[in-house]
Amino acid sequence: MSQHEIAQQRLELNIRLRELLLEGLDLPNEPEHVDFDQPLFGRGLELDSLDTLEIVSLMEEEFGVFVSDEQRSVFGSLNKLADEVAAAE
Repeated sequence: MSQHEIAQQRLELNIRLRELLLEGLDLPNEPEHVDFDQPLFGRGLELDSLDTLEIVSLMEEEFGVFVSDEQRSVFGSLNKLADEVAAAE
């Protein structure tokens, strides 16, 4: 697989994760305003601990990837979630 194809797959995964979180968590953000490296918690998307449970559920349902809430670094950004999905493939 070429570097271009790998980059395209990663972009598509990030876009899908962004859509999944925005829809699944019913966030009012416009997709184009959510950066893939933007923090999910705190000043980023301002998610809270209850959202963590929903993200775990969404990840398992959509990608078959179980992420425990103890893996805090995975919840840092969309890119970190994408890393977890890619590693499980």
